[in-house]
Amino acid sequence: MGQWPDLAGRIVEGVHRLPIRVYYEDTDFSGIVYHANYLKYAERGRTDFLRLAGVHHSELLKLDPPLAFAVHKMEIEFLAPARIDELLEVETRYVTARGARLDIEQTICRDGTPIWRGFVRAACIDTRGRPRRLPAFVMEALGGYVAAATQSA
Repeated sequence: MGQWPDLAGRIVEGVHRLPIRVYYEDTDFSGIVYHANYLKYAERGRTDFLRLAGVHHSELLKLDPPLAFAVHKMEIEFLAPARIDELLEVETRYVTARGARLDIEQTICRDGTPIWRGFVRAACIDTRGRPRRLPAFVMEALGGYVAAATQSA
């Protein structure tokens, strides 16, 4: 079986775009997306951006020492509700990659209009929870995107 096109979204001019359809399971009894599910959509955007850039979580865990990313800080703003069956797009920009830190800006849009905004600071950590410098291959993979995000900001 071949690979599905755009399953992980796309990166265009330093911005990752991931389409999301709102399913029944994403909503509360009123048909509106439950607030915690926006965090899941944003996580998918961050993960698929990294995947397309060549950084895979499974490969980080194979390093010595094994590494992972943990959310350190998150600021979110709910602008409008999303509803069952709507099509959304998660936009992700990696703004900073320095030391052990990644700063990420995210927006979830409906028809090009933002309905949710978030800022995430993630840290690279080892399995004991201690901060670790971002590996060189991660810095290299994100370098052009972080520069593109910085230049367009």
